[in-house]
Amino acid sequence: MLELIHGDDSGNDAAVAAHKLRTDHDRTPEELATELNYVKSNWLTLKSQTPAEKLPILEEMVQQLSQNEADPLTMLDFALFKLPTEAQLPDRLTIEVEALKQVVPHWKVLYTARVRPLLWELRHMEESAHQKQRWDNLTEIKSLGIECYPHKFERTHSVTQIVQQFGQATAEQLDTERTRVRVAGRVHAVNKMGKAAFVRFSDGAGLLQIYIKSNEVDERTWALFKLLDLGDFIGTEGRLFRTRTGELSIHAESVTFLAKAVVPPPDKHYGLHEVELRYRQRYADLIANRDVRRVFEIRSEIIRSIRRYFDERCYVEVETPMLTSLPTGAAARPFKTHHNALDIDLYARIAPELYLKRLIVGGFEKVYEINRNFRNEGIDRSHNPEFTMLEWYEAYSEYKDLLKLTEELISNLVEQVCGKRVIEYGGHQIDFTRPWKRLTMREAVIQYWPDADNRPGFDDISTDEGITRWACKLSPPMAVNAALGGLGYGHILGEIFEHLAEARLINPTFITEFPTELSPLSKQNQDDPRFVDRFELFIAGMEIANGFCEINDPVDQRQRFEAQMKLREHGDEEAMVIDEDYIRALSYGMPPTAGEGVGIDRLVMLLTNSRSIRDVILFPHMRPKK
Repeated sequence: MLELIHGDDSGNDAAVAAHKLRTDHDRTPEELATELNYVKSNWLTLKSQTPAEKLPILEEMVQQLSQNEADPLTMLDFALFKLPTEAQLPDRLTIEVEALKQVVPHWKVLYTARVRPLLWELRHMEESAHQKQRWDNLTEIKSLGIECYPHKFERTHSVTQIVQQFGQATAEQLDTERTRVRVAGRVHAVNKMGKAAFVRFSDGAGLLQIYIKSNEVDERTWALFKLLDLGDFIGTEGRLFRTRTGELSIHAESVTFLAKAVVPPPDKHYGLHEVELRYRQRYADLIANRDVRRVFEIRSEIIRSIRRYFDERCYVEVETPMLTSLPTGAAARPFKTHHNALDIDLYARIAPELYLKRLIVGGFEKVYEINRNFRNEGIDRSHNPEFTMLEWYEAYSEYKDLLKLTEELISNLVEQVCGKRVIEYGGHQIDFTRPWKRLTMREAVIQYWPDADNRPGFDDISTDEGITRWACKLSPPMAVNAALGGLGYGHILGEIFEHLAEARLINPTFITEFPTELSPLSKQNQDDPRFVDRFELFIAGMEIANGFCEINDPVDQRQRFEAQMKLREHGDEEAMVIDEDYIRALSYGMPPTAGEGVGIDRLVMLLTNSRSIRDVILFPHMRPKK
């Protein structure tokens, strides 16, 4: 096996060179690039073999690794260098390493000890060599007397506009009309054919190519063309035509240099495959992955549609403070800062709710805001510390009116964006056909109780004693701890609902009858004051919306705030504080009002089939790299 891996004696020399690559960091980029190419040329002896032909060799390598017949790290190094089949070693290597880690025992140890440093070294060396060549090209462009970073380029069209406007035009039509255009974009590919060439370039959304001939442009322009790198920005002027293969193109009469990409763009075939790197360098992710750009185009389309929906219904869009003197509006831990000039502590907005209701007091009957909120809490696939919410409030309405409006708003968005009412998300088929399912919180607990043959009845979980007894029957201990930890009826019911039901609410489902203890800003139900007139909308196991009838009795609101303060005294950092100014506003009188908040980020996740909230936020929060 070792002879097969090593090949001829040059493999040993390559191993020495590879070891030197990983241990000696004092050489110049040119020396590193030379040694890297030497290693490639000696070790990639399997380059011509297909993946199917490589598989038996890999299997034997893995078997030897598992049987400790050879040094595992050395064997892994050989395996990694054998696998690549293309010159773009690092990008290809990342993909094949992902496959290899499925079968190699003790992968984490091997990856930490060998693979991660090796991949970083290879990328660093290749990027250093490529970047030096790009800097050299930039220097040569300057020597031609060309301005490398001009202030402006006048365009007649964008690439996308040309494709949309002339994409269906025939070759005869283009030849007859001889339409001239000035257009610019990022170089995507270069295909040289002697004294002529095709250059494909993009405006980020559309792709177009230019055709350039050495005898039709001046010498300086042709010299510039030969110094172009992938990722550079250029402008061109010429007439539209179709090639022999029928592709819409520009017959270039001039090429203007607009900006140099001194860092190579991600490989156009393999893109960025390290998820963390995609989030940290979203600019590179957008260059490499057009599907990513489409997600954020859809996000923009959703927000425009939401604005149009509320504007057409005579709501007034408003803006409320993002820095507040009190952390109010929702139960959450805030971000805290200090205003030097005023010498006061301020808090990043948790929610705009109390300010929006102040506007109802002031006489606005319908208001909405698309706002940024900040909560100093955990990060997971559906939570980010900074997120976008839609909130709206309407006087003289109740929460049942909001149920209908929410169904209409979101189902219309689904049809506009997806073109259908049944969409796929996370392996589920989600049906947005109205009317949507409605369950009380207690009904949901009963329906999703884990033991179908021994589940509680409605009355069993409607008292303090009953909810505690049934909570103690649950496993894991989370629910039991909630029951025995001094929490009241409402908190225990809420804990059980989250534990049993939330993740199983796949199709749009409204959950109603929330306990009063969980709803410090919601009006109590007239028939049973233990509950409030509130709902939450769940889709794909995620909370998407939260709406309720607003408290407009200042005495009731003060009592709710005081109950929250008692929770804070017992260590609940998410409980609300008393907002005296808000109580003063209610004392001026507020009409019956209903309000709702919708998570924009989660809604975009659903409509783009994105599994993580970070996939729909352009620049999600990440721990800084050391």
